[in-house]
Amino acid sequence: MIELLIATKNQGKLKEIEKLFTDSPIEVKLYFLPDFKITADCRETGKTFIRNAAIKSLFYGKMVPEVYTVGDDSGLEVEALGGEPGVYSARYSGPGSTDDLNTAKLLEKLGNAYNRKAKFVTAVCLSKNGRIIKTFSGEVGGIITDRKKGTHGFGYDPVFYCPPLKKTFAQLPTEVKNRISHRAKAFFKLKEYLESLEEESD
Repeated sequence: MIELLIATKNQGKLKEIEKLFTDSPIEVKLYFLPDFKITADCRETGKTFIRNAAIKSLFYGKMVPEVYTVGDDSGLEVEALGGEPGVYSARYSGPGSTDDLNTAKLLEKLGNAYNRKAKFVTAVCLSKNGRIIKTFSGEVGGIITDRKKGTHGFGYDPVFYCPPLKKTFAQLPTEVKNRISHRAKAFFKLKEYLESLEEESD
């Protein structure tokens, strides 16, 4: 059995990640920060998603060195805004940021721009005993709508339109989003790697 600490407090992420591991062919015990009574906040000072994922993985991994620790960082990159909000996606609207405030700022800055291409990006870092073992990434392209649609998901999901499915991420059932999302792609690569570790140990 592989014990895995998912180093995030984001409830939306937790639900998605739990579902991603429900059909794992290997036995994986998932832990979250509250399971170890971890309340410390990690400062995400990196300039890239992968750097922030590594910072989080190593920061929280020090507190539970006996288990594998996964840090992840995700965000939205909008072409017309030069890649904004990027690594600042979760705090785009400043102190006291909320999903609604961040989305409102995004739509305001984008205005009536013709180019509304965007992509969601996720970076994942696996570490143990203070050592980075491997990193993974995933992304999915889409278009920013002019208003929110849908009630599922979180973050910018209500304004991220997926052309192949003709719906925003917030209009998709969780099981559908989990098959195509940036986070699903990155964590699927992580799952494949963990499976290879189990095979090697057999």
